[in-house]
Amino acid sequence: MSDYYWLKSYPDFVAKNINLDGYNSIVDIYEEGRKKFADRVAYKNMDVEMTFSELGEYVDAFTWYLQNKTNLKKGDRIALQMPNLLQFPVAIFACLKAGLVLVNTNPLYTSEEMRHQYKDSGAKAIVILENFACNLDKIIKDTEIETVITTTIGDMLGGFKGAITNFVVRKIKKMVPDFNLPNAIPFKSCLAAGKGKVPVKVDLTLEDLAFLQYTGGTTGVSKGAMLTHGNLCANVQQVEAWIDNLFEEGKETIITALPLYHIFALTANCIVFYRYGTTNVLVTNPRDMKAFCKDLRKNPFSVITGVNTLFNGLLNQESFRSLDFSRLKLALGGGMAVQDAVADRWEQVTGTPLLEAYGLSETSPAATINPVDGSHQRGSIGLPMPNTDIKILDDDGKEVPIGEPGEIAIKGPQVMRGYWNRPDETEKCFHGDYFLTGDIGLMKEDGFFKIVDRKKEMVNVSGFNVYPNDVEQAIALNDKVLEVGVRGEKTPNGSEFVKAFIVKKDPSLTEEEVIQFCHERLTNYKVPKEVVFREELPKSNVGKILRRLLK
Repeated sequence: MSDYYWLKSYPDFVAKNINLDGYNSIVDIYEEGRKKFADRVAYKNMDVEMTFSELGEYVDAFTWYLQNKTNLKKGDRIALQMPNLLQFPVAIFACLKAGLVLVNTNPLYTSEEMRHQYKDSGAKAIVILENFACNLDKIIKDTEIETVITTTIGDMLGGFKGAITNFVVRKIKKMVPDFNLPNAIPFKSCLAAGKGKVPVKVDLTLEDLAFLQYTGGTTGVSKGAMLTHGNLCANVQQVEAWIDNLFEEGKETIITALPLYHIFALTANCIVFYRYGTTNVLVTNPRDMKAFCKDLRKNPFSVITGVNTLFNGLLNQESFRSLDFSRLKLALGGGMAVQDAVADRWEQVTGTPLLEAYGLSETSPAATINPVDGSHQRGSIGLPMPNTDIKILDDDGKEVPIGEPGEIAIKGPQVMRGYWNRPDETEKCFHGDYFLTGDIGLMKEDGFFKIVDRKKEMVNVSGFNVYPNDVEQAIALNDKVLEVGVRGEKTPNGSEFVKAFIVKKDPSLTEEEVIQFCHERLTNYKVPKEVVFREELPKSNVGKILRRLLK
């Protein structure tokens, strides 16, 4: 909204016009933290700790290797494909320090998805967990990748523990399919070759590309959002203005269950909280809830980020509900709508509100966020970040009245430069300086924003717009429901109706009970005409329910 007449009554962070000249690159942020918190634990994974100083030694070694033992030069793209392991932040900071552009890749991608992303990005190198190297083997000949660096789950866990871990993963669990990449170099060999050596400093500016963050975006095929060092540095400083004095430097612990290759964890967990000297507990497999809760018990935490399904899953674990939450200061949800039922229960169990934020890969990601001063609103995505302007537009690109839904459009220093090699798609997604998100939202009278749903997932029932989020929120209030996803279906004559897919918490739940429950809470045309029960619902790599795959 252009006219921020309501700002005076809201938290300081909203009205701040931040001086964004604090850093020249993400590498500046990294170097500052390395010196400031040298002996503090930076990352922890599978009970193994890495201090900021140790991280620095590994980063220098890997940077030196990239500069001296490969043909990579500033601006070249390098793919990273692994889950949350200690080597991930080492690789991130080393590649950036070498002036390379990172192409984050979901390790669970099929070979075809990998082929598209690597061909499209023109990646010349890759760091990949050996568990997924078999898929690279199938498609590498179709790409420009010349340098392959393989790593193992046990690489940075220490001699004996690492060896045992690798033996179990390879021989007992048989999680490493055969692959043939004869020129591949082990990650540990790279570190050994560069140990104690000093890499050449690369001059970086805020205009240099840092990441190609691939996303389905608002249209079709996966595209690389071009995120510069300036985009990420701006978002880090915007978030710092929001946090204000909530955290003590060098004394906090954050839980990173979302994968670092996802923009939410990458910016918030890996970079923002690095600035605070926070111990970052990397969770490799959060879907193993029992092991996850053991990690939480061993690491009393002050911050946790996640998506609705992650928080819901934790709340259904007795071992989680019995934890000590006395240190918890912030729980932040994003990536999908946080359901009111989950937020209510979270606060009851932990004593801390579950705040909702909103953003996209294209916005680095934070665009709006709820205040931490107690003025947050349940069911809202909060207020705009500093230096960020948001409009709600109709299909003709005109602003709609306050309180009416329309497409969310964002302008700010965190907005991407555009889509890699896709000027046509870039043009479609901008209205002047405003990025068109493809999300439907509204601004309330008090200036808080509310997400309604994805524009393309809206259901048209007899001329009425139905947003799946509304229906999911209502169904989630039923204590017998564990998870729910809603989408539109077509009848033979082409008309649409609402269909719900549910995972039961209580086996006694029936279709009739769900429909009656909805009739008591929703207008008639929003009530599902069909209810289907499933053992599980399809989810993305971060646990977001994929409505398009509900069948």
